[in-house]
Amino acid sequence: MLRQWLKIVALLIALVPWPAQAVLTIEITGGSEAALPIAIVPFGVEGYAPPEDISEIISNDLASSGRFAPLEKRDLISQPHEGTQINFQDWRLLRSEGLLIGKVSSQDGENYQVQFQLYDVYKAEQLVGKRYNVPASGLRSLAHQIADVVYETLTGEKGVFSTRLAFVTEMKNADGSKRFALQVSDADGANPRTVLQSTQPIMSPNWAPDGERLAYVTFENAKAEVYVQELSSGRRNSVASFRGLNSAPAWSPDGKKLALTLSKNGNPEIYVLELASGELSRVTHNSGAIDTEAVWMPNGREILFTSDRGGRPQIYRVDANGGRAERITFEGSYNASADISPDGKTMAMVHAVNGKFHIAIQDLQTGAVQVLTDTTADESPSFAPNGRMILYATEQKGRGVLAAVSVDGRIKQRLGESGSAVREPAWSPFRR
Repeated sequence: MLRQWLKIVALLIALVPWPAQAVLTIEITGGSEAALPIAIVPFGVEGYAPPEDISEIISNDLASSGRFAPLEKRDLISQPHEGTQINFQDWRLLRSEGLLIGKVSSQDGENYQVQFQLYDVYKAEQLVGKRYNVPASGLRSLAHQIADVVYETLTGEKGVFSTRLAFVTEMKNADGSKRFALQVSDADGANPRTVLQSTQPIMSPNWAPDGERLAYVTFENAKAEVYVQELSSGRRNSVASFRGLNSAPAWSPDGKKLALTLSKNGNPEIYVLELASGELSRVTHNSGAIDTEAVWMPNGREILFTSDRGGRPQIYRVDANGGRAERITFEGSYNASADISPDGKTMAMVHAVNGKFHIAIQDLQTGAVQVLTDTTADESPSFAPNGRMILYATEQKGRGVLAAVSVDGRIKQRLGESGSAVREPAWSPFRR
């Protein structure tokens, strides 16, 4: 099986023609027994019916986090849309700790007014309530925003339902050739949008810290080349097209630099590119090894990367300005594809056990390793911006799919899609 760190070898092999629009659907394959019971009442409608079921989207968002257990619609004891219509004693009988109600109204079917209130059932008090005015096209985004408000109000942590996913899909044509596409979707897999489509491979999408740009690798010009693309306008620029390998872009925390794997001087090494000036500096120096898959520490001063300089792929740390690299993984003979939690305390990685590849985390202070997944062909871990979940690629029945797992391993999801193979996921940061 092709592992992430070996992709730099694959980049030098003859190209093959690969996706189109993929619609991901979340399937919960494991949950938490401590999930909070919450009642989400279908929102009332006045005037024109909305094109999106806001309460359903909110319910699905909260359920997908594994931290909430929305009541089934058939179990709702009543359907209030105003606070004065709530009988809290009835809801206590259902052991629901939270109650979300709301209303949607429109006079023209183009613009909608949406309001919601979230209540603590046992205290019989409102926790939060808001009103919004949005066009019909903004209702789904608003539903994710409300789910974020509910999540943060009840957990004290930021929700990630308004963030986005980037991923690469592969689809076979009728003649056996393939198409590749770089796509961006909502965090729940809805609203997929094709950023780039090509008959040549697309690899390694990586989000800028502002959440508005993507760096990626494409072969469309018959060689590996790194591009930076602005999502709102579609404008893009080639930032690395040196002789040899140009791959594995990773944004610095300030969004001003990219760490790259380049073989311009013969051997794959880690470089840092200053985007404004084009200044390039070499970070690693090891002529007998492959150094790749750089990722920045949140402090912006250190870079982690994968290298086989010790004989097998392991993860190393080096100063972003260069210097002596320090090995930081020692458990197991294969550790690669690092990603760092937003607080900089935890590293996700691909970790091999008995020839099977799992997603694991390592405490960067103690070195303790925990395997999180029971799938066996995992790659490309990517932390959610609140650090709660890890998105990754794996295989199901020989086809690439995306999955997610909580950092404690208890909550598991699979993002299914029919018609194409999906891989190379990247979870966006919070929008600034």
